[in-house]
Amino acid sequence: MKSESRESNEVICRLLPLEAMDGVHNMAADETLLESALAGLPSLRFYIWNEPTVSLGYFQAESLRLGDSKLAHLPWVRRPSGGAALIHDRELTYALALPPGRPWQPGASWLTRMHTIICQALADLAVRSMPFAAQAAGMKPFTGLLCFQHFTAGDLMIGGAKVVGSAQRRQHGALVQHGGILLSESPHTPVLPGILELSGQELSAQVVREQVTRTFAAETGWKLVPGDWTEAERARTAVLANEKYAADAWNRKPLVPARQ
Repeated sequence: MKSESRESNEVICRLLPLEAMDGVHNMAADETLLESALAGLPSLRFYIWNEPTVSLGYFQAESLRLGDSKLAHLPWVRRPSGGAALIHDRELTYALALPPGRPWQPGASWLTRMHTIICQALADLAVRSMPFAAQAAGMKPFTGLLCFQHFTAGDLMIGGAKVVGSAQRRQHGALVQHGGILLSESPHTPVLPGILELSGQELSAQVVREQVTRTFAAETGWKLVPGDWTEAERARTAVLANEKYAADAWNRKPLVPARQ
């Protein structure tokens, strides 16, 4: 699939199907998308988790998850991106993988741009959210284990609670950005209300995916073309899952300084 038509200058991005996988394969798939983006193939992917799973940020110590009895027994994986721990349960996760340069990365922050798209999509579903304004409210220190207890500029909020957050990883100019849309409260994290508790709207992952997809196409002007993984991508994901994301060398790596 060509990502950009030379004749019409139409910008084309692959839209992958909604999938449910375990944490190891979800993170391996996101890294595969980054590699494909580096080779020139842009993709937008939405996914869910086939069981409640903890994902640690790249820079977090593995021992942190053991401090909460509700989390210590859950399956877990280390993300390739930074930030704090996420409990993936009653959420929709997205991953956007983009090649270097224009038209994919014109200079504006994709963290802000994607959150603006999700904010509009939620509004179209009768859910009012607002971006967190760090300058107005004061940045909260990065001290907690859970990502959704730590607010950064552009995170989507309903009242005083965060419902959408994202993180990035770059490789030679290519970008993968993934983030979670908290649909409802998880029994494993009762301190984090979701869209259902905060707005009264019960939204399914499929409904949110469809609305975000429509809004993404409208706001970017890109053509989202439904497609599937290539055989090479499936093979690469399997290798990354087995050799990296399921391995102690990755998941239990010592805490590293906050830079990649």
